[in-house]
Amino acid sequence: MSILVTGGAGYIGSHTVVEFLAKGEEVIVLDNLQKGHREAVMTGKFYEGDIRDQQLLDRVFSENKVEAVIHFAADSLVGESVQDPLKYYDNNVITAQNLLAGMVKHGVKRIVFSSTAAAYGEPESIPICETDRKEPTNPYGETKLAIEKMLKWCDQAYGVKFVALRYFNAAGAHPNGHIGEDHQPESHLIPIILQVALGQREQLAVFGDDYPTADGTCIRDYIHVSDLANAHWLALQKLRRTDMSAIYNLGNGEGFSVKQVVEKAREVTGHPIPLKIAQRRAGDPAVLIASSKKAQQDLEWKPQFNSLEQILQTAWNWHKNHPQGYGK
Repeated sequence: MSILVTGGAGYIGSHTVVEFLAKGEEVIVLDNLQKGHREAVMTGKFYEGDIRDQQLLDRVFSENKVEAVIHFAADSLVGESVQDPLKYYDNNVITAQNLLAGMVKHGVKRIVFSSTAAAYGEPESIPICETDRKEPTNPYGETKLAIEKMLKWCDQAYGVKFVALRYFNAAGAHPNGHIGEDHQPESHLIPIILQVALGQREQLAVFGDDYPTADGTCIRDYIHVSDLANAHWLALQKLRRTDMSAIYNLGNGEGFSVKQVVEKAREVTGHPIPLKIAQRRAGDPAVLIASSKKAQQDLEWKPQFNSLEQILQTAWNWHKNHPQGYGK
């Protein structure tokens, strides 16, 4: 039996493929390569195309004995989602609907879904628990929450069991240095900081220094991408073991401000990393820190890269050796 990974050429997807292969799983990747990289796919079973193409989806399910789906494929830029919400409803919600219809049609009953901390919006308490209020402040978070609700109803109606994983800020690169983070254009804080260290940008733009935090900049919970990948494998084990749906936060439980991340990156890279203050971005909450106790208890998940320095060091190793990203 195979595991289908949608969006498996992307940042978190490609690391998850490596994790699953290391665990002895047979992996199939489906990706339209709109944002992913063929060079990041470490398995030979690859389909290029869009999940909204029902004929392609039927072919993937017909040609393979798929046991479960790990679903990453989505648009994920908060700012862009505010500017173009219909794009996000199309590429996130409609894609998920099509995927679930294909699963139901072909009798695939398990899915691990890549969700997000953006489902919570401005948190009512810190750290954030899975049961806390969910009021997204941007369409990206709203679409992911809509898919979670779709999964709940599909469980009830069709018996499709799911685990939804609400990540906080994914960061870092695989310790072997072969795969890492390469977005075009880049929008994530740590890669942008490292581009400054490599001389590819003059300075870092910090979006707002007037938030209600100690230094005025946003605070985020950074979780290493390989730890996220491991959580997906553990989530699949839970589905195999219990056939019960669940939702989990994934984070380190510790928050760092933008300025703290910059300071630690200066230590790791030995570069001054100049910065300038810019206007806030729409839809950015001030503080997002996870409580991952439920995942630690239920999945027996324990992050291995639990310091900001470790996360930055693996990211720096990737960016130094791949200054132009994949295949360049």
